[in-house]
Amino acid sequence: MIVAMQEHASEDQIQSVTERLLELGFKVHRTTGTVQTILAGVGTPAAFDVKDFQVLDGVADAYRISSPYKLAGRSFRPEGTVLHFPNGVTVGDKEVVVMAGPCSVESREQIFSAAEKVKAAGAKFLRGGAFKPRSSPYSFQGMGLEGLKLLREVGNSTGLLIISEVMEISQIELMMPYVDVFQVGARNMQNFNLLRELGQVRKPVLLKRGIAATIEELLLSAEYILSGGNYEVMLCERGIRTFETYTRNTMDISAIPVIKKLSHLPILGDPSHGVGLRDKVPAMARAAVAAGADGLLIEVHPNPDKAVSDGAQTLFPEQFSKLMQELRVIASAVERTID
Repeated sequence: MIVAMQEHASEDQIQSVTERLLELGFKVHRTTGTVQTILAGVGTPAAFDVKDFQVLDGVADAYRISSPYKLAGRSFRPEGTVLHFPNGVTVGDKEVVVMAGPCSVESREQIFSAAEKVKAAGAKFLRGGAFKPRSSPYSFQGMGLEGLKLLREVGNSTGLLIISEVMEISQIELMMPYVDVFQVGARNMQNFNLLRELGQVRKPVLLKRGIAATIEELLLSAEYILSGGNYEVMLCERGIRTFETYTRNTMDISAIPVIKKLSHLPILGDPSHGVGLRDKVPAMARAAVAAGADGLLIEVHPNPDKAVSDGAQTLFPEQFSKLMQELRVIASAVERTID
């Protein structure tokens, strides 16, 4: 159930409604927006009449939540979620934020070179995998802790925020000092034990859509994180598996405006995984911004042809720089910005 408090509801009135929800057996999640406070009652409480809440002091409206995702739905935060980072970067606001870098951290020279080039072009986050989930057990699995240390070093040096993939619960504590955002990859979108644990941390999480997941399944996976009290969640459309084989995946551009309508969470696009072909990545990046994406993840490597993973979908730095110039024009056309 959603209880929307009046604009000037007092703290005592909010607390009174919260206590009533708790008495009925709800778990209460509170969010305070720019206009009003929203209380979301989640769980399977005893029988109740929603009209009893509509007449409580300080309540503007109360209604049952019809969707299966209670906290990820837009009714929980009608104005949308904006994530604020210590260096002033925001995700979910007017700016379209770009996260760029190689698929994997390979060496100190490689990651520093990539960071310098993506920052010069306008990226705000450096993406890079220290732990890599690979379809083949014989493929490069990442540098692990040494890769995390390099990411933190280059982040401190350049001022870029760091996003890297977490694959299992045991990696969360290890990664905490080194990353600014935990990325949950497509293969782990329904790793519910991992999602529950990430709900307990107080660090942003970017959740990618699974390769065969519906939009509702993506939002329900986000619900696992939100229900733990971590509301710093971003979603990512990275392409889904269809009968088409020309591209690595079929990038579902329509998912971006759909999620913007259904959910308050920021939605990003990953055109690199979305098509898996270097020459098609810029077109999908431009389309994602035009469709309303709050940000992009783009793979960039100093020398993609020698990358140990995902080289075929990775941009050269000069391609990325040109793309960023094009994206600024498109962002302006849809009343967004790219700094």
